[in-house]
Amino acid sequence: MIAATRRWARRNRTNFAIGAGVLGAGYLAGQYVLGKVSEARQRMSDDRIAKENLRRRFEQNQEDCTFTVLAILPTATENIVDAIPVEQVLEELQKQKAEKLARSVGPSEVASSAPPSVADTAEDDAKSSSFQSESYVHASQIAGEGDSTAGSVEGGNDASERRSKKSKAQLWNEMKIGSITRAFTLLYTLSLLTLLTRIQLNLLGRRNYLASVVSLASPPPASEGSRISLLNHDDDNFEQAYGNDFETNRRYLSLSWWLLHKGCLNLMEKVRAAVKEVFGSLNPREEITLERLSELTLSVRKKVEGATEQERRTCKWLAYVLPPQDQEDYVLRESGMAPPDTTSPQTTPSLRRLIDETSDLIDSPSFTHVLTRLLDAAFSHLIDAKIAQLAYKIPPVSESAVRVQEIVGSDVRAKVASSLAVFCRQAHSIGSGANNRNEYLAAVEGVGELEAFAAVVYSSHFEFERVEGGTAGMESNRTSMVVTESNRTSLAAGGNGMEGEGADALGMGFSQPGSVRESWVGGEASLESAWEKALAKEDGRTV
Repeated sequence: MIAATRRWARRNRTNFAIGAGVLGAGYLAGQYVLGKVSEARQRMSDDRIAKENLRRRFEQNQEDCTFTVLAILPTATENIVDAIPVEQVLEELQKQKAEKLARSVGPSEVASSAPPSVADTAEDDAKSSSFQSESYVHASQIAGEGDSTAGSVEGGNDASERRSKKSKAQLWNEMKIGSITRAFTLLYTLSLLTLLTRIQLNLLGRRNYLASVVSLASPPPASEGSRISLLNHDDDNFEQAYGNDFETNRRYLSLSWWLLHKGCLNLMEKVRAAVKEVFGSLNPREEITLERLSELTLSVRKKVEGATEQERRTCKWLAYVLPPQDQEDYVLRESGMAPPDTTSPQTTPSLRRLIDETSDLIDSPSFTHVLTRLLDAAFSHLIDAKIAQLAYKIPPVSESAVRVQEIVGSDVRAKVASSLAVFCRQAHSIGSGANNRNEYLAAVEGVGELEAFAAVVYSSHFEFERVEGGTAGMESNRTSMVVTESNRTSLAAGGNGMEGEGADALGMGFSQPGSVRESWVGGEASLESAWEKALAKEDGRTV
């Protein structure tokens, strides 16, 4: 029996070998396929986690931008309000009105005659708290002809009255130009400050992100594994290599001092000249429609921003947003980032790279495009919402699409003085940062292009910087990583009410250097490997 079994096995050994080979090959193939599927699943999971982390960082960065704008906007508001003291002009008008009443009815009858004057005030003026509206009718009456009153006084008093009428007319004109200029300047300042803050915090957020990923992907030297290093000034300090040092960030953020203290005032003069040219001939007692007021506002914007698309593209906002290079040390000293008596240059190479990149972004067509959209939203909220409701008494249009509503307000007229009262009051609302609420900032941040612009800033223009003086191995590790195109798409698609086309349109406006474009080809492998190492280190795994 044993011999027969041995002979049978000898005769079929070839078949056994083939069968074993087939089974082994099938097992190996199955394990290979299962390994590849598991690897693909793990890669997809890591990619999803990476995108989610990146999105979370990005959204948190945008919230920081909002709170930053609310914190520093009152500084610019204070400077603009001090430069255009409309309230002082109002007090002077009220003082002249009181003097006129005292001469007309006598000191004992002033108190009794004051209430009727309030009742006789125009309805649109009476409900404007910031102007204390009872002054409108009396001021306009005094600014009128007043022949009967002038005829009842002596010659000396008549000459004095004529001088008073001229002074009052000048005050009314000053109040008209000042209130409109102040509101418009604050809208421009709010929009520019919003964009500048988005650029600054997203650039710093991007650099922090790169520094954290590269530091996680690069293990510490073996000689330093058993000891604690409190300070790291060596060449392997990745945060210093990427400019992620605290002092550089502080100085970079302090450059917004220029817009808050100098740029807004320079912009105010440009807006004032446009307002004088457009609104100069308008009588405060004249009644105009809301459509006419919108046309005048648009004329002012055309003179400030440009009448055509080409003029708007060539309009330069950099001088209002960032200081000239010869004024950078002055800004650092004024903002407290440098000693007052220092004369040495305070701009480090890392800070210079940040300033240059910010300047390129501000001078880009995409910046002008987004700024135009922000100004559209801000001016629309002021004119179509606030002025329409408070001065023209037009009820707000419901957002419900179920009912067909009648269009109201096309023929409604209101005095220019009524709109001036709203302009004066809304100036304080535009520049308010109290209670972390600002309806104009909310309207500006509701523009989809702003989120797309921030996403482009946060996730593009990653330069492959190498630290000089390092070894070849350290240079390869210090190569900055580029966020993939899929990550940028996911950021742009993650905004509220934002579509992918907006991000694509913005991306076309940025010209990437040749080194950056070439880096997409050579840096893909290093990006993936560094990213996998960083994720593995966070999860406690080894790669």
